[in-house]
Amino acid sequence: MDIRHAYIEQGSGEPLILLHGNGESKEYFEHQIPFFAKEYRVIALDTRGHGETPKGKKPFRLWQFAEDLKEFMDEKGIGRAHLLGFSDGGNIALIFALKYPEKVRSLILNGANIFPKGMAEPMYSQIVAAYERNKEALPEHPEKQDRFDMLALMAEEPHIRPEELQELKMPVLVIAGTEDAITEEHTRLIAENIPGAELVFIEGDHYIAHEKPAEFNRAVAAFLSRQNG
Repeated sequence: MDIRHAYIEQGSGEPLILLHGNGESKEYFEHQIPFFAKEYRVIALDTRGHGETPKGKKPFRLWQFAEDLKEFMDEKGIGRAHLLGFSDGGNIALIFALKYPEKVRSLILNGANIFPKGMAEPMYSQIVAAYERNKEALPEHPEKQDRFDMLALMAEEPHIRPEELQELKMPVLVIAGTEDAITEEHTRLIAENIPGAELVFIEGDHYIAHEKPAEFNRAVAAFLSRQNG
């Protein structure tokens, strides 16, 4: 592995891995880590090129982040884990679950999308416009590479067909804000294509885990408790 992940680990019990969103870090889950550490072995990662984890030399792509997660779990001796992913972290968790279903105890997708146009307007158009501007500027401004790479994760990825979601057999919770950056239609599309998926909307925007932690944690805890029952 060409990188070593920075991470926070608290608690004991079944592993619960937390994956943050684009341009963020493990600190996003400040309200989830201590709450869930009461019952689970909580591990919040900084993904490649985020937070304190180096970018490394491998492709800066969601599929690579999923491979990084596989290597991290193997290194830590984690056979299966509950995965909770927010935004791009949800997309990584989904890609991982499709490729390595045997390693996923349950899946919690918060504000995830399966293709770029799942984002609400005007955010989608703004991201694509910023991506194109940075792409044009790169030859003369190589210092913009990191910014371009972050934008590319949202403007170009992911590309998952709705019918692929029907392969998922583990318990899945799809959770989003009522005013999320991902459209309600898209969030429902994801839930409707995953067999047996639960769907929860919490009043708020994309950042409900941080801004509405009591409601968010209660919904996730209830879901997880049903898997242990």
